[in-house]
Amino acid sequence: MSRISLTPIVTRTFLTIVAVGLLLTASVCSAGAASKVVILTTTTSTQDSGLLDVLVPMFEKQTGYSVKTVSVGTGQALALAGRGEADVVLVHAPDTEKKYVAEGTLVNRRLVMHNDFIIVGPQTDPAKIRGFTKAIDAFRRIAGAKATFVSRGDNSGTNILERKLWKQAGIELEGSWYVQSGQGMGQTLGIASEKHAYTLTDRGTYLAFKKRVTLEILVERDRPLLNIYSVMEVNPSRFPKVNASGGKAFADFMVSAEARAVIKSFGVEKFGEPLFFPDAGKREEELGG
Repeated sequence: MSRISLTPIVTRTFLTIVAVGLLLTASVCSAGAASKVVILTTTTSTQDSGLLDVLVPMFEKQTGYSVKTVSVGTGQALALAGRGEADVVLVHAPDTEKKYVAEGTLVNRRLVMHNDFIIVGPQTDPAKIRGFTKAIDAFRRIAGAKATFVSRGDNSGTNILERKLWKQAGIELEGSWYVQSGQGMGQTLGIASEKHAYTLTDRGTYLAFKKRVTLEILVERDRPLLNIYSVMEVNPSRFPKVNASGGKAFADFMVSAEARAVIKSFGVEKFGEPLFFPDAGKREEELGG
């Protein structure tokens, strides 16, 4: 009998999918028995930054609901919610989110907060991108120098933006210089640090991991690097078994005055600056770069 050999990345991805499936199956059964369980799918950056460690207990104490958080890449978080395997979703890929809303699987998209993406790399900066004002110019220089770049490669919101920037830069992603981690943002930062490589990250996760890695901010403040987070409820008319009231309660909480106050100050004491900026009630065009 032949053996199937899986690469470490494929193995980790497979195990993650299996684990998520088991968690969701258990949670759906729980939700059927007790409507006080809310299944949240969200991106790893909200988890890695530590923000949910503050907000979720606040919500649970205030409402009596119990939140089951599934922290994966934005693409997978949206896909799970789009199949009715969650009650509410908190992610950061506006173009993709709008497609789910347009097709009717997700409803009531509301802005929650934003921070921004940054390009980080080793202090030696082998591609000489430090101080570039345009992300696509930096990407062209990295590719031209064949300097190692670590991509999340996981269809997350970060990865979606990264691929968009490479496309705009006219770069074909071929060669050993381009490495896909298949991991969340915190782990990808660690890999980039070990390889003395560049990567694209949200500022919040970078600040949370800054002391653990040897990477510096090299490119920032370009308008395309704006990182917008939104909350959406799974449409109960499409998926009658979802906990619609629980999903709405969590979404309402994320745009509440209490949540805005936490978001506004989160990270200031530890990092000297906030990791996110609250946007409840705003429109995307009102947000600065």
